[in-house]
Amino acid sequence: MGTPEFAVETLKALVENHYNVVAVVTQPDKPVGRHQNELQPSEVKKYALEHNLPVLQPVKMKDPEFVETLRSYQANLQVVVAFRMLPEVVWAMPEYGTFNVHAALLPQYRGAAPINWAVINGETETGVTTFFLDHDIDTGRIIMKKHFPIPDDANVEYVYDGLMHLGAEICMETLEAIVAADGHPASIPQEECAELKAAPKIFKETCQIDWNQPAKRIYDFVRGLSPYPGAWTVLKDEKGGETVLKIFRATKTDKQVNDRVGTLMADRKHLYIACADAWLQIDELQLAGKKRMDAQAFLNGMKEIEKYSAV
Repeated sequence: MGTPEFAVETLKALVENHYNVVAVVTQPDKPVGRHQNELQPSEVKKYALEHNLPVLQPVKMKDPEFVETLRSYQANLQVVVAFRMLPEVVWAMPEYGTFNVHAALLPQYRGAAPINWAVINGETETGVTTFFLDHDIDTGRIIMKKHFPIPDDANVEYVYDGLMHLGAEICMETLEAIVAADGHPASIPQEECAELKAAPKIFKETCQIDWNQPAKRIYDFVRGLSPYPGAWTVLKDEKGGETVLKIFRATKTDKQVNDRVGTLMADRKHLYIACADAWLQIDELQLAGKKRMDAQAFLNGMKEIEKYSAV
């Protein structure tokens, strides 16, 4: 059960390792286009159809017709990767239960956007966890964990790709352990932590940059949202005109700030924005309605940059 590209790698591993995938469950096709009159299948559905796998796309997971159809496949085990919360009637259905491949080291970063938040928070390590589903989201007994280092200059795309492949790997090892233990592999309850870091869903407003923070914090924020959905700010000119600016890549500097937070400064090749403690060098960005570009191309098209500020 899954929807995005992240889940395809695990499904591919199941198929290529000759597991008997009796059916694939994914989200309904999404309306796209100007008039929302075209339907776009998920990446998981595309792969499933290419390999002649039955596809189920319930609108509601408790729908009786879907539940009965799912039960008719008589699956011994269900695997979930990047999907929605399941009701007990679904996760408790198979003989061996249902396990989830989660892109974080549980119990930290429970929620919908664990990869983004790990980078946003400046973590130097993350990983993947397999666990049995139970009544609450991302809280079930842990079967396995695998760790993944986060380089200081890595963005979400880098971590996403790494965890996507690591997730497929841990899924195979978890399956082997479940089969070897006749459905009852060693598993442990999630530890209680004094401070749990959450990974809630990310919305447009989540992605707005607050320049009243240290440069390192903003640098991590940019990495944690690049390339998608992208951290953004508002550029304001002297007359009060505003335009949205997305920032995809930045570099930390040790240049101390004596100007107001949000002030823009530039030399021939580089653009800087004042943070609470230092200047942040902006390397790759995109004005609303324009193409993504490097800072030099941006500066070539923007005159009198000092008349703008980021808010």
